[in-house]
Amino acid sequence: MGSGYSGMGGSSEGGLGELPESCVAWVLSHLEASEICRVARVNTTFHRASLSDSLWESKLPENHQILLRKVFGTDPSFSTKKDIYATLSTPFRFASHTKEVWLDKRRGGISAAISWKALKITGIDDRRYWTHISTNESRFGTVAYLHQTWWLEIGGSLEFEFPVGTYSLFFRLCLGRPSNGGRIPEKIHGWDVKPITFQLESSNSGHAKSELFFNQQPKFEWLYHHAGDFVVEDSKIPTSLNFSMTQIDCTHTKGGLCVDSVYVFPSIS
Repeated sequence: MGSGYSGMGGSSEGGLGELPESCVAWVLSHLEASEICRVARVNTTFHRASLSDSLWESKLPENHQILLRKVFGTDPSFSTKKDIYATLSTPFRFASHTKEVWLDKRRGGISAAISWKALKITGIDDRRYWTHISTNESRFGTVAYLHQTWWLEIGGSLEFEFPVGTYSLFFRLCLGRPSNGGRIPEKIHGWDVKPITFQLESSNSGHAKSELFFNQQPKFEWLYHHAGDFVVEDSKIPTSLNFSMTQIDCTHTKGGLCVDSVYVFPSIS
């Protein structure tokens, strides 16, 4: 649709300039936020319509007041709905800066990221097994690297007032050790004996389980591994999530795995 914008300019004295502002606002409500900002340059009517509260209200989650209270700890005051949209679109960190949520402009709904620091990882403080690496490849600036272990067990939880919709949960993982200066070759082993098991339990949608052999995955590439989906039917009630990835088999060691974070994204229909 963007390729047609240049032909919409014209004079504001006729054509598109004669459309009622409320009608233009309704048309703009069917566009993404970035498209609305571009179309706002067509003429003064489109510009005024692009600031309409009714337009930006349609882009906000139905429980945006609850989300704002969660961000600010109180009921903040905003002059326009567009300001609320911009505020919620800015990632907000909580839980000692290990968890982050934001209004997803592309997918709609709320997305979330959970750092490995907020996860329960067996043996994480034993440097014989795990190393904490600073890197610009993570939004949290650090990842956990597994040298080797007999017992891989990683779990976490999240409770949040997600807007109504369907969501997917992913583990962001990488086979191989990254560094800001390139890739560090180090032995990747033990992932061909038994699969990794991903599990997700939600207060709304029950239990999901899947398995994956890591040796079949590309090396030195960050991938999002799907753990399961959940459905939110009431945005006023917090949704509780418990998730895990395990490979518990003491017959062999495994290593060469980087763990960054867990992501929750709205599902795109």
